[in-house]
Amino acid sequence: ATRTKSADVERADSGIGQMPARKWRNRASETLSSLQAWEAHRPCTDCGERDLPGETDVQNCNQRRADLCEKCRKRRTERKESVLEFVNTEASYGEDLRIIKEEFYLPMQAAGLLSQEQLQGIFSNIQELIDLNENFLEILQEEIDQAFDQGDDDLMTVCIGEIFLEFVNMLPAFQTYCLQQSSSVNMLNALEKEKELLRIFLNVSQNDNTALRRMNLRSFLMAPLQRVTKYPLLLSRIIKATTEYHPDHGSLREAKSRIESHLEHINMKTKQEGNTWTLRSFRQDSKKKREVINIEMRETALKTVGWLREETRFVMEGPLQLAQPPDGQWVKKGSKTLKFQNMQVLLLVNMKRVSESSLESAEPGPVKDAVLVLIRDKNNGKFHLLREPLRLSNCIVSTDPDCDDTFELIEIRREAFVFRDSDRARTHHWFRQIRRYSRELGSWKKRRNALPNIMISTPHTRP
Repeated sequence: ATRTKSADVERADSGIGQMPARKWRNRASETLSSLQAWEAHRPCTDCGERDLPGETDVQNCNQRRADLCEKCRKRRTERKESVLEFVNTEASYGEDLRIIKEEFYLPMQAAGLLSQEQLQGIFSNIQELIDLNENFLEILQEEIDQAFDQGDDDLMTVCIGEIFLEFVNMLPAFQTYCLQQSSSVNMLNALEKEKELLRIFLNVSQNDNTALRRMNLRSFLMAPLQRVTKYPLLLSRIIKATTEYHPDHGSLREAKSRIESHLEHINMKTKQEGNTWTLRSFRQDSKKKREVINIEMRETALKTVGWLREETRFVMEGPLQLAQPPDGQWVKKGSKTLKFQNMQVLLLVNMKRVSESSLESAEPGPVKDAVLVLIRDKNNGKFHLLREPLRLSNCIVSTDPDCDDTFELIEIRREAFVFRDSDRARTHHWFRQIRRYSRELGSWKKRRNALPNIMISTPHTRP
């Protein structure tokens, strides 16, 4: 009796009687029903739609991914298949490259069938393509294995686009191979007619070597061309099966655009060299045309400076107006007195790699050199350099508040140039970037930092 009274008192003191308790129980029941209803019609985690099918079959309900709608489940399946196709075909392409080296190149070299120059003419930069494929495939396979280890059976965490953009430097290697393909085949045909031992070796290899699958050397030499033209198709399939909310969606589109631009550039270079064959044509829009022009300018700049591609970074590139002032009084007269000409300008930085173990995995280190490459507008299908590159370690860059639409670059003991962009803000951005590298490099550092921030005329600055 005492315990009952204590319970009654405690219940009365709590302020919750029978009616409120019943209301709380009813509300809890309603909440549970609401949760069950939401669980039955919860939104799809991929698209956000609430069209999940209600399944009464317990076995099917357990097997299906309950947080996805039917459309997204199919899309994830398609994406997984497309990602695996990309990786598997990359592995098959790598196997063909190794066959070229191990079953043709090395035996022909060891037997002395061809000279080193002839081997180089036929097989071109096949070793570079092998190295790039091995590194690319290794990263792809690591991403696949990591996804499965983390329980990501749909491979949604695998970002093919991001990985492809990290290895975008393999595209110029494809270009080198493709542009030499016509001469390589012609050389092989001529040597096969001329050298009987070579002809016998190729025939025996095709008929008796099971690793070749009864394919001849010419068929294997086409593997890089077939691979580079298949990248846009493989990327398109992944893009189609990837929702726009996926973090890799933008990178996939950019990767596809980059490869198509390089293919167009290869086609253009092939026609310029008079070859009759071309890679598969791609639809060009104004953006891709501009990218093709940029690729050609970068190739011209790299060839001019002679730097390694993996150590080079293009900081800025684009059109600028350039003038060379005839005297030191033009500032007082204003920039309107100067005669400007349109120019394509590229700011290149040579980065020293910290690690030498792998060209692809090496991290960029300190800046070794920086140059401005001045290219005239395209004429007769080719770009022409205005002059040798301007090394920023030997330059002074300055501006004047009264001429804030221009900036001046003086090459010590040589020439002075005045630059401007059609957009004033972009002119300032060019100035800041060029001044940054000119101050960081060269033995003129103390002298440049001591100079006032004014427009400097050339005669007064030369010692």
